[in-house]
Amino acid sequence: MSRAEKKTAERLYSMGFTTYLPLQTTIKQWSDRKKKVEVPLIPGVLFVNCNELKLIRVYNVQGVHSILKLSGKFAIVRETEIHNLQLLLKDRIEIAEEGFEEIAEGEFVEVVHGPLQGIIATSIEHQRNYKIIIQFESIGRQFTVHVPRSQVRKIKDKIA
Repeated sequence: MSRAEKKTAERLYSMGFTTYLPLQTTIKQWSDRKKKVEVPLIPGVLFVNCNELKLIRVYNVQGVHSILKLSGKFAIVRETEIHNLQLLLKDRIEIAEEGFEEIAEGEFVEVVHGPLQGIIATSIEHQRNYKIIIQFESIGRQFTVHVPRSQVRKIKDKIA
């Protein structure tokens, strides 16, 4: 359920499920104050690691509305996609500028330095920094991120 992701994750964890809730820190402003709060990167989405038989038990947990299905089957999120989400949410660090190679729009790139190291993405624009799309095909989402030129390199084929 929307806005109940953290409580739902706690309930699933207490039942023995392995869960992952990608959270990002944002600043919320009220009339009298500002506060940093953690909100889900993808509202209403919580990842559960289990087999299909155990997945049916998830429906009984308060806060679970439905389980994502694609083509009539439960959606399976690859470990590399979860890893990419974890890298995407790590704290940023500063990197000294290095030499770089030109990368055209639409080419596959791998982030080789910095907090997003290991992510494989598609280059969509480059000026001072590269703009890359990180796709999560199994859940139908994508994110656009700006990455310094020194942190990416061109790769020949997309790795599944």
